[in-house]
Amino acid sequence: MFQVLTPNDFLRRAERHFPGKLAVVDEPKQFTYAQLRQGANRLSHALLSLGVCKGDRVAILSPNTHWMLESFFGVPQIGAVLVPLNYRLASGDFHYILSHSGSKILLLDWEYAGCIAPIRETLHDLEEIIFLRDGQPKPTSPQGRDIEPLLADSSAEDPPEPGLDEKDTCTLNYTSGTTARPKGVMLSHRALVCNALDFIMHLEVSYRDVYLHTLPMFHANGWGGIWAVTAVGGTHICQRRVDVSEIYERIRKYKVTFACAAPTVLVNIANAKEAAPGALAGLRIGTAGAPPPAAVIERMEGLGARVMHAYGLTETGPFLTICEWKPEFDGLPAGERAKIKARQGISQLLADTRVLDENLQEVPHDGETVGEICARGHVFMTGYYNQPEETAKAFAGGWFHSGDLAVVHPDHYIEIVDRAKDVIISGGENISSVEIEGVIYKHPDVLEVAVVGVPDSKWGEAPRAVIVARSGTSVNEEEIIQFCRERMAHFKVPKGVDFVDAIPKTATGKTQKFLLREKYWAGKGKRVQG
Repeated sequence: MFQVLTPNDFLRRAERHFPGKLAVVDEPKQFTYAQLRQGANRLSHALLSLGVCKGDRVAILSPNTHWMLESFFGVPQIGAVLVPLNYRLASGDFHYILSHSGSKILLLDWEYAGCIAPIRETLHDLEEIIFLRDGQPKPTSPQGRDIEPLLADSSAEDPPEPGLDEKDTCTLNYTSGTTARPKGVMLSHRALVCNALDFIMHLEVSYRDVYLHTLPMFHANGWGGIWAVTAVGGTHICQRRVDVSEIYERIRKYKVTFACAAPTVLVNIANAKEAAPGALAGLRIGTAGAPPPAAVIERMEGLGARVMHAYGLTETGPFLTICEWKPEFDGLPAGERAKIKARQGISQLLADTRVLDENLQEVPHDGETVGEICARGHVFMTGYYNQPEETAKAFAGGWFHSGDLAVVHPDHYIEIVDRAKDVIISGGENISSVEIEGVIYKHPDVLEVAVVGVPDSKWGEAPRAVIVARSGTSVNEEEIIQFCRERMAHFKVPKGVDFVDAIPKTATGKTQKFLLREKYWAGKGKRVQG
């Protein structure tokens, strides 16, 4: 017997076994699993009535709402391709993605209508806009129809089977586009099932979990958490915005057991006014998206949370590794535990992840030899949409190339030292910006830090720290430099420090270092010099 692997089956299982279980809270609305499946089915039939066929792209622009959650089931189960849009982008970015993907339908949250109105007339492939709202005023522009009347006229029964192949594209996810136009990552039904199984196993997801959606659902499909939590019959708590006070309130109100967030969100949670010893007792929190500083992990665990560190990329569904926690780590001092937990760890079950040299040979597990994180397995994209050359480059030599540089420790745990493009080459020495950031994060007056290479007449380039100081502190450049000199080799110490109100980031929490570098490299023909 053979059956197609598809995440569509996860909601079917949950509804069959737990029909009366609380599935979704999107204040003030609540839905059981029976109601969630009915809502997804009505969306499927509504899209079919608008002429959506297998393979058509249906985009959604929405924060973390029940509408967004339903789209991850209602769109793929008719064989259409869901295109989740990053709601923090600008109109020009939306125009590029909607045009490049050839999206036929746009499911549009009422709050973001103003981002689409200026570009509507030039979106030639877009046939319909459907507004997602729960009693809010209907936008006057662009032209569109409300979802509620469509759903009211649609069946709650299962839609016809579309004849899926598990290699069919399920979602088309666009990368952050920090240095160029975003690429469309085609993720198959099979890859997304495999990633959800990894998510369930390695982040210990169960029926008892109450999951708070602090992570944007558009970001690599909520890292697969949407399907994973549904598969086991957990409860989804929606949160429209990443507001730290609301995070603490929802954790208390709904007895949240599990959440996921990028390290930048952890920084804000750990430094909130609500933060106190024990405030996050009983909470598991998965973190990924950027290397988390050990100092931030230590602060979070001081609040009672158990931080679980995973690593991956949109192209890998997204997870590749997990920092598997061993019993022998338990007795170590808090700082040492946090340092280990900041490593990317070992391969997850359905991905073979290694650090390879330029000849695609595995580097020694000595904690010193640097190579690129490469992987192969069951969780990968089928390619970049309409970009065969970029796809070939990503899978050169039969391995997926991450662009992340790392070492492997003698215990076989991988640790990122930098992005290839972010390594600072100073006087012939390779300097890891991540290493410097990890040291500076230990300073009690530092809230956030990013380190970039800047021009230097003597060394070619030199590290410079850009810091957001903690409110009410008076830390200065000299103090930071001295703090670093006491804790690292002197050639790695930043030659200068700038204090700013905010560090630019993508919507997924990754620091946009290319924007920071622009200030220092303006007028130069290239971004390196020697």
